Amino acid sequence: MARILAQNYPRIDDEKDKYFGYIDDSQLKDHSNKPSIEQLKSIIRKAITSANKKSSRAVLNVPDEIGDEDLVKLYKKEGKHLFSYFQKYCGDPASTAYDCLGRHFTQIAKEQIRNRTIQKERMNSGWRYQFIAKDTALITDRFFSVSDLGTSEADFNAVIDLKNTATKVNIYVSVKNRTNTMGGQDWPKAINAIENMAKNDKNRTYPYVCVFGIAMEKGLRNIKNEAKTKQPYSMNTEIWMSDFFWPFFTNFSYEEIIKAVLSVLIEKDEDSSLDFEVPEVLLESFGNECKVKGLLNEEGKFNDVYRLVDLFCGKL
Repeated sequence: MARILAQNYPRIDDEKDKYFGYIDDSQLKDHSNKPSIEQLKSIIRKAITSANKKSSRAVLNVPDEIGDEDLVKLYKKEGKHLFSYFQKYCGDPASTAYDCLGRHFTQIAKEQIRNRTIQKERMNSGWRYQFIAKDTALITDRFFSVSDLGTSEADFNAVIDLKNTATKVNIYVSVKNRTNTMGGQDWPKAINAIENMAKNDKNRTYPYVCVFGIAMEKGLRNIKNEAKTKQPYSMNTEIWMSDFFWPFFTNFSYEEIIKAVLSVLIEKDEDSSLDFEVPEVLLESFGNECKVKGLLNEEGKFNDVYRLVDLFCGKL
C-alpha cells in the first residue's frame, strides 16, 4: 500500500498524548443543539424502517430500481439460486433429508432463505445505525453539511467548521457494527479505498479525514498500523469506537443511543426485520427445480429421503 500524505487539518501535537497525530476535535465546532429524546426516537423509527426495507431487498438481491417484468425474471432466477444453495449448503445430508421428509417445498424454501440471511441480519443493524448517526448529525447544529454517499467505501460525508477560522474539514464516514466486521487482512484495502475516494472527490474543497465509525463496541479511538513496521496505514484514517463516535456525531452517548433503540423496538413490537413475505414466483421457481430432480410428490412434498441424499452428495 503506497504511503498517503498527511492531510492539513488540526492534529493533537503533544507527543506525550496517547492520541498524538489524531484530529484535534477540541479545535472543531461544538454541538449547539441536543435533540430531544422524542426527536431521536423519531429518527430511529425511520432508520429501522429504511434498514428493514433495504435488507429485505438485499436478501433477494433486488436492485433499487427495477421494472415489474424484470422483477419476475429476477425472482425466477433467485429461486434457482436458492435451490443451488439448498443443494450445496445442506450441512449433514442425512439429517437434512430426514428433516425435509413430508414437508412442502415452500416451507423448505423459506427456511433456506432464512439460513441465507444471517449475514444480512448483521447488515441490517449496520444500516440502521448508519442512518441514525447521519440523520441525528443533521439536527445537532454542529456540521456545515451532512450528506449521503451510499458507496461501498463510505456511507456519509460531514463537513465541519474549525473554531475561529473560515476553514472546514471533510469527514468521510463508513459505519461498521464492530471492529471484527472486517478481518485483519481487509483493513488495509478498506483504508486505501476510502482514502482514494476522499482524495479524488471532485466536490471536496477542504482537507479530509476518513473515519470508520464503530457502532457497537466501547472505546475511544485508534489508528490501524502495519504489522511489520508498526507504522500507520494512513494518518488520515481513524477508527472511532462507540464512546467517541456517537457523542461526536449525535451529541448522545453510546448507552443513550442503544437504550433509545431498545425503547423504540419495544414500542414497535414488530417481528424480526427479515420476517418478510417471500414472493410466490420465487417459491414456485424453487419448487420447479425440485420437481425436475424428482424430489416431490403430487402434493409438492418431499417424499424420498434417499433421493435427497443423492442430491446432496452430488449424484443427481
